[in-house]
Amino acid sequence: MKYEEFRALVSKHPLIDNNTLRLSGAFSQSNRMQVTRWLKKGYIKKLRKGLYVLREEDRKVNPSRMFIGCELYKPSYISLEYALGYYGLIPERVNDVTCVTAKKTNQFENFFGKFVYQHVKKDCFTGFVENKDESNLPFFIAKPEKAVVDFIYLNLGKLKAEDPVQLIESYRLQNLESLNPKLLSGFAALFTTKKLVGIINNLIRSRK
Repeated sequence: MKYEEFRALVSKHPLIDNNTLRLSGAFSQSNRMQVTRWLKKGYIKKLRKGLYVLREEDRKVNPSRMFIGCELYKPSYISLEYALGYYGLIPERVNDVTCVTAKKTNQFENFFGKFVYQHVKKDCFTGFVENKDESNLPFFIAKPEKAVVDFIYLNLGKLKAEDPVQLIESYRLQNLESLNPKLLSGFAALFTTKKLVGIINNLIRSRK
């Protein structure tokens, strides 16, 4: 198979996985060797084992890093620092795409950047919504309140006290008045961790 033929078959796909390769006819032994050559030439970019994307000039759909983040490691949703920056709850621009997963902690680094996945138990794998990126591709992202709770839970070891001032100043949290206190309390309760619940309750009180 020539690259031009392959490109015509897959250019409308935001990502190329093994199933896409199989449907395109590129999964035969000889064509898989050709795919390896295309990777070396830069026609195709590898995101992780079994997941690829065409080079930018050949793609008809440009996936966002948020879409890619949710596709690289499933099930997962955008949360933590990246979501806090997305919602304006911290002032910094966050480079690494940070996600929460019900699977084990993992990370990937590829053409699009670094993608970090932190584990939470299945009972806590909730509180996210589906949004669409600029190419109308879906991605899952924590609600603002869940992003805050996820972030505090996964940083509990760094917090020496249930002091909201320490938390706000250390991590430069901002715009907390926009958060729903009932959602904060409800999400914190899922983790069944007294320290987390105490920090969230103090954070809620500090907003008043």
